[in-house]
Amino acid sequence: MAIETLWSNKVRSGLTMLGVIIGISSVIAITSIGQGVQKATELRIEALGTNILQVSAAAAKTGGISQGAGTASTLTWEDAQAIAKQVPAATAVSAFLYRPNIQVVRGNVNISTTAIGTDLNFPTVRNVQPQLGTFFRQQDLDIAKAVVVIGAKVRDDLFAPSEIAIGADIRIQGKRYSVIGVMERKGSVGLQDMNDMVYLPLTNMSAQIVGNNALTGVAINGFWLQSSNADQLESAEFQVTNVLRLRHNIRPPKEDDFRVTNEVDLIKTFTSIMGSLTLMVTAIAGISLVVGGIGIANIMLVSVMERTREIGLRKAVGATSGAILNQFLMESIVISSIGGAIGIGLGIALAFTAATLFKFPFVVPLWSVVVGFGLSLIVGVVAGGIPARNAAKLDPILALHGE
Repeated sequence: MAIETLWSNKVRSGLTMLGVIIGISSVIAITSIGQGVQKATELRIEALGTNILQVSAAAAKTGGISQGAGTASTLTWEDAQAIAKQVPAATAVSAFLYRPNIQVVRGNVNISTTAIGTDLNFPTVRNVQPQLGTFFRQQDLDIAKAVVVIGAKVRDDLFAPSEIAIGADIRIQGKRYSVIGVMERKGSVGLQDMNDMVYLPLTNMSAQIVGNNALTGVAINGFWLQSSNADQLESAEFQVTNVLRLRHNIRPPKEDDFRVTNEVDLIKTFTSIMGSLTLMVTAIAGISLVVGGIGIANIMLVSVMERTREIGLRKAVGATSGAILNQFLMESIVISSIGGAIGIGLGIALAFTAATLFKFPFVVPLWSVVVGFGLSLIVGVVAGGIPARNAAKLDPILALHGE
């Protein structure tokens, strides 16, 4: 009877469901998109290695304002080489120089990208290999040779699909370099696109691009340290800190002139932040459910007033107050349940569309579907409770005279 009554008022029933549909679909879509983005970022970080420590130089200050970690010349290539020899937990160490917004030119094509100056251990430590050509050789480092390995996006920007990049010449900051390799595609980590980079021998970048050395050696922005597994990172962090303090003559209360970042901690921090953001936005989307519940309650109250004579007739021929209560409560539950089911389907469709368009994993947490449908039932019971109670309490004689 509840379904028949709702079907006879299709437009009104559909509009009543709309609030629940929007609320449930928003909750599921937002939760799914949030977890998909979180999973994509975790996979990208893991692809670069979760057994990695990043040690950065201190932050330079201009006018009392910090310029960010790695901007001061407090670490040298010799520091990185000493860590590789003196830290037992380290299986490989790769030093790096980093410069954003570097001009790269080939013919009439002019782009801005990020330059990384590094050494032979970079492919191993960062888990990225040349897809075409080769990486640097020791000789390239020894003589600061003007060779470059380019990222996949840089290759696409500078060369036509049919052109061969290996052996071609490009200009970086006005200086000519020969392309010896093209890196495999790796995606992005945070705001940094790993494909939008050029890789130079550390010695060449230090001399030709940066031109800023420390007094005691080749200045670097930092280095990556790879351990045998993630469990060794805590030991590696302790050992690195001690070795660098000894090399830099740092004793308490003097502050360290370097910073150690554990990439496992980065994943945990990012997961925590994304979880909090998703929860907050989901809570905001849940407001739509409250609005939907108010809509159902409003329509059901109006329905009781419109159907006063029907209620009087049913009671006059023997319907109990419980039967009237059940009928109106069931109508409310059916509206919210159908709205919840449609909302779940719409939410999953929206999440799938977003995952396909923006290329992140399609993840629909089971708990979000269960909670979404459970909330729709609760909304139905709560929103229909008072109208159903009012209908059940009507006096049959007064109800028959109501119209």
